[in-house]
Amino acid sequence: MSPLFSSLLAIGAGISVALQQVLNASLRVQIGSPWWAGFVSYFVGCMVMLVMALLLSGPTLSLAGLGAAPGAWVSWTGGLFGAIFIAIAILMVPRLGAAYAIGLMVVGQMLGSLLFDHLGLLGLEQQPITMVRALGAVLLILGVLLVRA
Repeated sequence: MSPLFSSLLAIGAGISVALQQVLNASLRVQIGSPWWAGFVSYFVGCMVMLVMALLLSGPTLSLAGLGAAPGAWVSWTGGLFGAIFIAIAILMVPRLGAAYAIGLMVVGQMLGSLLFDHLGLLGLEQQPITMVRALGAVLLILGVLLVRA
Protein backbone atom coordinates (compact mmCIF):
# COMPACT_ATOMS: atom_id res chain seq x y z
CA MET A 1 0.00 0.00 0.00
CA SER A 2 1.49 3.34 -1.02
CA PRO A 3 2.20 6.08 1.53
CA LEU A 4 -0.22 8.39 -0.33
CA PHE A 5 -3.06 5.85 -0.21
CA SER A 6 -2.31 5.13 3.46
CA SER A 7 -2.42 8.87 4.20
CA LEU A 8 -5.72 9.25 2.34
CA LEU A 9 -7.19 6.36 4.33
CA ALA A 10 -6.09 8.01 7.58
CA ILE A 11 -7.68 11.30 6.48
CA GLY A 12 -10.86 9.40 5.62
CA ALA A 13 -10.84 7.83 9.08
CA GLY A 14 -10.57 11.31 10.58
CA ILE A 15 -13.53 12.49 8.51
CA SER A 16 -15.52 9.47 9.68
CA VAL A 17 -14.75 10.31 13.33
CA ALA A 18 -16.00 13.86 12.80
CA LEU A 19 -19.14 12.55 11.08
CA GLN A 20 -19.67 10.00 13.84
CA GLN A 21 -19.59 12.72 16.50
CA VAL A 22 -22.08 14.90 14.61
CA LEU A 23 -24.39 11.90 14.13
CA ASN A 24 -24.03 10.94 17.80
CA ALA A 25 -24.90 14.49 18.89
CA SER A 26 -27.96 14.39 16.64
CA LEU A 27 -28.94 10.99 18.04
CA ARG A 28 -28.64 12.42 21.54
CA VAL A 29 -31.26 15.04 20.67
CA GLN A 30 -33.52 12.45 19.01
CA ILE A 31 -33.54 10.00 21.91
CA GLY A 32 -32.97 12.51 24.72
CA SER A 33 -29.95 10.85 26.35
CA PRO A 34 -26.21 11.14 25.74
CA TRP A 35 -25.69 7.75 27.39
CA TRP A 36 -28.18 5.88 25.19
CA ALA A 37 -26.81 7.67 22.14
CA GLY A 38 -23.32 6.43 23.07
CA PHE A 39 -24.66 2.93 23.65
CA VAL A 40 -26.37 2.86 20.25
CA SER A 41 -23.17 4.11 18.59
CA TYR A 42 -21.08 1.40 20.24
CA PHE A 43 -23.68 -1.31 19.65
CA VAL A 44 -23.88 -0.58 15.91
CA GLY A 45 -20.08 -0.45 15.69
CA CYS A 46 -19.80 -3.69 17.64
CA MET A 47 -22.21 -5.44 15.28
CA VAL A 48 -20.29 -4.21 12.23
CA MET A 49 -17.00 -5.46 13.71
CA LEU A 50 -18.60 -8.82 14.57
CA VAL A 51 -19.82 -9.27 10.99
CA MET A 52 -16.39 -8.30 9.63
CA ALA A 53 -14.60 -10.68 12.02
CA LEU A 54 -16.91 -13.52 11.00
CA LEU A 55 -16.82 -12.88 7.25
CA LEU A 56 -13.22 -11.81 6.61
CA SER A 57 -10.23 -14.10 6.81
CA GLY A 58 -8.00 -14.01 9.85
CA PRO A 59 -7.42 -15.75 13.15
CA THR A 60 -10.33 -16.55 15.43
CA LEU A 61 -10.70 -14.92 18.83
CA SER A 62 -8.47 -16.50 21.44
CA LEU A 63 -8.18 -15.52 25.07
CA ALA A 64 -5.05 -17.64 25.52
CA GLY A 65 -2.69 -14.68 25.21
CA LEU A 66 -4.56 -12.56 27.77
CA GLY A 67 -2.16 -13.34 30.59
CA ALA A 68 0.89 -14.05 28.43
CA ALA A 69 2.80 -10.86 29.13
CA PRO A 70 2.91 -8.75 32.27
CA GLY A 71 0.35 -5.96 31.95
CA ALA A 72 -1.25 -7.53 28.85
CA TRP A 73 -4.70 -6.99 30.37
CA VAL A 74 -4.27 -3.23 29.85
CA SER A 75 -4.67 -3.78 26.11
CA TRP A 76 -8.21 -4.98 26.74
CA THR A 77 -9.27 -1.61 28.21
CA GLY A 78 -9.28 0.28 24.89
CA GLY A 79 -13.07 0.23 24.73
CA LEU A 80 -13.22 2.10 28.03
CA PHE A 81 -11.27 4.99 26.52
CA GLY A 82 -13.38 4.85 23.38
CA ALA A 83 -16.49 5.17 25.55
CA ILE A 84 -14.98 8.17 27.34
CA PHE A 85 -14.22 9.75 23.96
CA ILE A 86 -17.73 9.12 22.62
CA ALA A 87 -19.44 10.40 25.78
CA ILE A 88 -17.40 13.60 25.92
CA ALA A 89 -17.89 14.19 22.19
CA ILE A 90 -21.65 13.72 22.50
CA LEU A 91 -21.69 16.31 25.28
CA MET A 92 -19.23 18.82 23.75
CA VAL A 93 -20.08 18.90 20.02
CA PRO A 94 -23.42 20.67 20.63
CA ARG A 95 -21.80 23.07 23.14
CA LEU A 96 -18.62 23.95 21.26
CA GLY A 97 -19.52 23.19 17.65
CA ALA A 98 -18.19 20.25 15.66
CA ALA A 99 -15.04 21.91 14.28
CA TYR A 100 -13.80 23.28 17.59
CA ALA A 101 -14.71 20.21 19.67
CA ILE A 102 -13.16 17.77 17.20
CA GLY A 103 -10.14 20.08 16.85
CA LEU A 104 -9.59 20.02 20.61
CA MET A 105 -9.88 16.23 20.58
CA VAL A 106 -7.27 16.05 17.83
CA VAL A 107 -4.99 18.28 19.92
CA GLY A 108 -5.46 15.86 22.82
CA GLN A 109 -4.70 12.92 20.53
CA MET A 110 -1.56 14.64 19.23
CA LEU A 111 -0.25 15.53 22.69
CA GLY A 112 -0.97 12.05 24.01
CA SER A 113 0.58 10.44 20.95
CA LEU A 114 3.73 12.52 21.24
CA LEU A 115 4.07 11.48 24.87
CA PHE A 116 3.36 7.80 24.14
CA ASP A 117 5.93 7.82 21.31
CA HIS A 118 8.50 9.69 23.40
CA LEU A 119 8.22 7.19 26.27
CA GLY A 120 7.79 4.15 24.01
CA LEU A 121 4.69 3.11 25.95
CA LEU A 122 2.87 -0.18 25.45
CA GLY A 123 5.33 -1.58 22.92
CA LEU A 124 5.61 1.50 20.71
CA GLU A 125 8.98 2.20 19.17
CA GLN A 126 10.47 5.11 21.09
CA GLN A 127 10.47 8.33 19.07
CA PRO A 128 11.76 11.33 21.01
CA ILE A 129 9.94 14.65 21.00
CA THR A 130 12.12 16.84 18.83
CA MET A 131 11.82 20.59 18.31
CA VAL A 132 10.24 19.96 14.90
CA ARG A 133 7.63 17.56 16.37
CA ALA A 134 6.91 19.99 19.20
CA LEU A 135 6.52 22.82 16.67
CA GLY A 136 4.05 20.68 14.73
CA ALA A 137 1.97 20.24 17.90
CA VAL A 138 2.10 23.99 18.61
CA LEU A 139 0.96 24.74 15.05
CA LEU A 140 -1.90 22.27 15.45
CA ILE A 141 -2.97 24.04 18.65
CA LEU A 142 -2.81 27.40 16.89
CA GLY A 143 -4.87 26.00 14.03
CA VAL A 144 -7.57 24.85 16.43
CA LEU A 145 -7.61 28.28 18.06
CA LEU A 146 -8.06 29.83 14.61
CA VAL A 147 -10.97 27.48 13.88
CA ARG A 148 -12.67 28.77 17.03
CA ALA A 149 -12.30 32.43 16.03
